[in-house]
Amino acid sequence: MNTQKKALSLYLRNFLLIITFLVSLQAVAAEKKNDVVSNQKDAFESLLFSEPPSLKGTLREILANHFGVEKSLSNRNDVYYVLNVGYVDGKLYDPSSNSFQKVHLRGYTGQDANNKRVTQVNQFVAPQIEAHPGDTVRILLKNRLPPDASCLNNHGMQQQVTANKLADKPHCFNGTNLHSHGLWVSPTGNSDNVLLSINPGVSFEHQYDLSNDIPEGTNWYHSHRHGSTALQVSSGMAGAFIIRGNRKPTPTSNGDLSTLLMDPETGQSYKEHTVLFQQIAYACLGNDGKLKRKKDGAINWSCNPGETGVIESYDQFGPGTWPASGRWTSINGIVLPTFKSQVGEVERWRLIHAGVRETINMTFRKINPNINLNELHKRAYTGHLKREDAGRLVQELCSGEAIPFQIVAADGLTMSHTINTQKVTLQPGYRYDLLTVFPSSGGYCIIQPQQSKAGSINSESSPQSLLGFVSVSGKDNIPTNAITSVLVNKLIKSAEKFMPENVREEVIKDIAHAEGKDNNHEILLRKFTPHPIDIADNEVQGQSKQKLLFFVGQDSDKNNVFVLSHDFSVKNVNGVYMPSKPFIYNPNKLGLNLPLGKAQEWELRSYSVSHPFHIHVNPFQIVAIYDPQGRDVSAPGVVEADGDTQFSGLKGQWKDTILVKTNLLPGDLKNNPKNFYRFIIRTRYQRYIGEFVLHCHILDHEDQGMMEKIAVSLQDNVDLH
Repeated sequence: MNTQKKALSLYLRNFLLIITFLVSLQAVAAEKKNDVVSNQKDAFESLLFSEPPSLKGTLREILANHFGVEKSLSNRNDVYYVLNVGYVDGKLYDPSSNSFQKVHLRGYTGQDANNKRVTQVNQFVAPQIEAHPGDTVRILLKNRLPPDASCLNNHGMQQQVTANKLADKPHCFNGTNLHSHGLWVSPTGNSDNVLLSINPGVSFEHQYDLSNDIPEGTNWYHSHRHGSTALQVSSGMAGAFIIRGNRKPTPTSNGDLSTLLMDPETGQSYKEHTVLFQQIAYACLGNDGKLKRKKDGAINWSCNPGETGVIESYDQFGPGTWPASGRWTSINGIVLPTFKSQVGEVERWRLIHAGVRETINMTFRKINPNINLNELHKRAYTGHLKREDAGRLVQELCSGEAIPFQIVAADGLTMSHTINTQKVTLQPGYRYDLLTVFPSSGGYCIIQPQQSKAGSINSESSPQSLLGFVSVSGKDNIPTNAITSVLVNKLIKSAEKFMPENVREEVIKDIAHAEGKDNNHEILLRKFTPHPIDIADNEVQGQSKQKLLFFVGQDSDKNNVFVLSHDFSVKNVNGVYMPSKPFIYNPNKLGLNLPLGKAQEWELRSYSVSHPFHIHVNPFQIVAIYDPQGRDVSAPGVVEADGDTQFSGLKGQWKDTILVKTNLLPGDLKNNPKNFYRFIIRTRYQRYIGEFVLHCHILDHEDQGMMEKIAVSLQDNVDLH
């Protein structure tokens, strides 16, 4: 016991020494540069992971008093938030220079009931919003950005885009709106209406009426003003929107997974980490006020002392720009953060891809036994670590055992069964919830493994990189191959204590399924999925099958095109093959008119690079994903020829965003296309009517036309009951 105490004391002392060393180095650098933090407190905080600040909901008293209702008697399900949109000055750590770079970016800041700004450790992740089924959530969005030149006409007045002449060119960078990505709410009026433009100086109150049967889950919110979406989201205008439920399952209804994920000893929820990934592609300007350029015209991404990073041009987006920038994916606005965990404790990690230009793989791996976390911190934080060199550091110092985990939810929706894996792949817009247990004390690397070309949104194979670290304390020592059993046993104990008696045995049996032979260590979650009934063949029978095709490339005049099509045929136009019936976003044109109360099957394809498909309002169920050889790669345990596993186990699961993968690159399209994937999905058009959009979630593609306005409407001869 004394030996363990001494070892722990030595570890803590060394950790404090290395932090002091790091801070002292950064303080010295701060004296030499104006673009770094000069006090120890800020430097220390920038190295440690922190949850997003929670924006507290309050009743708007002016409305309550208007009706003579005392605050103590007001509806407790009516919550009110204030979000300000404006320029924010802050810092982002740059490991390559061992310094904190000044940045001046658009961002969200929260406001409390006393009109005071909510404290945020880092300005470039928005406050976390939480609500419950049955709540009415009101968010007052105040646009405090100045008017911008990209959105002014000759008379200097704010310009509304009324035709697609300007709609599909980046514009109106300071106009904004708000999208509640993943919420099952109305898309019209002052609800999740992304067809609005909230211009500089304008405030608008959104109201989300959350039904009593809305699924709990991990959602997020972000700006969605067409023409400026990528620029604003990549600046950090994104935050978590968590729906928390306490509905326990019954013999006739499913419940919320959160009612199971509770510690039987404390009665509290298992520890959570909200992990919001971002790619903030800032660049510094030259003396002429424009992006600095190299001799070949490429962006010069370097920032000199005294310069401030900004995002003011769409030249900062596009294929190859993110790896060329040398920037690092941040987590809650922090580069290479360190999480803190305890040995043997069940943890829920809520992963949100709120970035624009990178596919993110994530793996936990133990650091080498011959080093400690202090040494790894030193190499990462003070070693002038360039992003392209991170793979070598990972290979050298992070080559211990990979830690298995269970994926329990996709895009905020609890899955019918977990996926037991050591790697999860997130594309822009994705969310995944993980359950894991760290087996022993010490340091762990959060690694970004290599990604294949076709499975990446950049159509380039990406090298191994580093996302952060985990510092684990405690005394237990669990064999890595026993982690799943430990997790299963803990969940069974939770079920024994917290599940109602009339469903307890069923839930326990489903959890124990993971220990069965040839079950891929999958835990069944059938009493917790919000969509217990699959969309069967007879439900889509007699309904039109929808087709959606993605294509980027150049037309015969060498113009870049970002188009969609509802036809899979192609045509030759002056020697260039294109979709036969392409279209781009037109705010004045309605594309599909879908029938309320019905279900339809869709087929998705891409004839040029891979695109994340996202549709608002109603999620979809994955029926099959066929590779170019006709193999269903969504089945459990499938590994593709290029090593990709991102679709494995998704068959039958529900999502709102999916990467439409293809092996075709610009210029590859010929007559009778081949070498593409076929995505078969089904969806129900339930409850909500009105206009909304579907689009590519590579947001600079969306801003340049890869989006369509569609609608769900009430049809004749439809009995919704």
